[in-house]
Amino acid sequence: MAALATYACDPAESRGRRYPEAPAPTRTGFQRDRDRVIHSTAFRRLVYKTQVFLNHEGDLFRTRLTHSIEVAQLGRSIARSLSLCEDLVEAIALAHDLGHTPFGHAGQDALHAAMGAASARAVSSEGAEDVVLGFEHNLQSLRVVDELEERYPAFDGLNLSFETREGILKHCSRRNAERLELREPGGVASRFLVGGSPSLEAQLCNLADEIAYNAHDIDDGVRSGLITLEQLEAVDLFESHRCEALHEHPSLVGRRLLFEAIRRMLSAQVYDVIDATRTRLAVEGVQTLDEVRQAPVLVTFSDDMRARSQALKSFLFRNLYRHPQVMETTGRARQIIGDLFQRYLEEPGELPAAYQRPAGQPRAVADYIAGMTDRFAIREHERLFGEVMFP
Repeated sequence: MAALATYACDPAESRGRRYPEAPAPTRTGFQRDRDRVIHSTAFRRLVYKTQVFLNHEGDLFRTRLTHSIEVAQLGRSIARSLSLCEDLVEAIALAHDLGHTPFGHAGQDALHAAMGAASARAVSSEGAEDVVLGFEHNLQSLRVVDELEERYPAFDGLNLSFETREGILKHCSRRNAERLELREPGGVASRFLVGGSPSLEAQLCNLADEIAYNAHDIDDGVRSGLITLEQLEAVDLFESHRCEALHEHPSLVGRRLLFEAIRRMLSAQVYDVIDATRTRLAVEGVQTLDEVRQAPVLVTFSDDMRARSQALKSFLFRNLYRHPQVMETTGRARQIIGDLFQRYLEEPGELPAAYQRPAGQPRAVADYIAGMTDRFAIREHERLFGEVMFP
């Protein structure tokens, strides 16, 4: 392993696991985390979970699994240049979407709304507070690795290192953070209550996630026919690199031109993050991991690249994520999630035995639905309601 910067997360200095384990003889703790994520059931399910386009809409569109792999690749590349811990970055990147619902953000929104409706009916019953907390996919990813995976005899979950778990919990509402803090004082949710930042490796995964989905959503959007290269001429971050590619390769057309423009765009963003982060580290005078945690976010774009990236995100929001065809699909996806939640809540006998609980049933239903793949949720809805939502 290459020498780490003094402000990187050193696996030898990890805050450890919730359940102590003897070190592995041939792997660091963060390598072990990565391997546990890869072998988890939740990770395998990501291959059939929506990124933007539903799984059945085409074999070449990104899924949550391929997205996570792309985030890991970008993250490791940047981490190496900044002398951060590549293994930790990879572990966080591969685990960051483990708690995502079927049907992408539409499924998440529908599940959160269903939990909200259940909270209105659970004013004082046992488990009522748990319902009020709603559904957050980052928190669900933490639940997967802390509680829901069932692979080991001595504990629930995967028993990952503190640093990996901290990176997985990218966002967290204050109410959820307070509840986590009660169970784990000074733990992964503490920074949401007292301020401060996570490790540089965690910060890097956040930005690599953004870089990856902006790029591959362009690719998938053009492949789907919902956005065109002509429309993308209005997006400076993409168009400047398309023009560069054409200047060097005047005969380039079609998908080769698209791929080359995206490749150059990705490289420019990666180099920008490396340079901007080095500048921020120098300005802040950060030398240790403790100083990282006390400083503002340090892994960042330059101001110019941030503005250009934001313009791309706005373009994709207007022209792809809110495209009528996508909205029609996500509308049906929301209905599937809402219908399933209500049916399972009313008839818990339809659930597998492990999810039938005398108290806290809404959370158990949310756990079950969040673990579904797109195609399983579609089939389950058809079984229970006799309605073909996606012919």
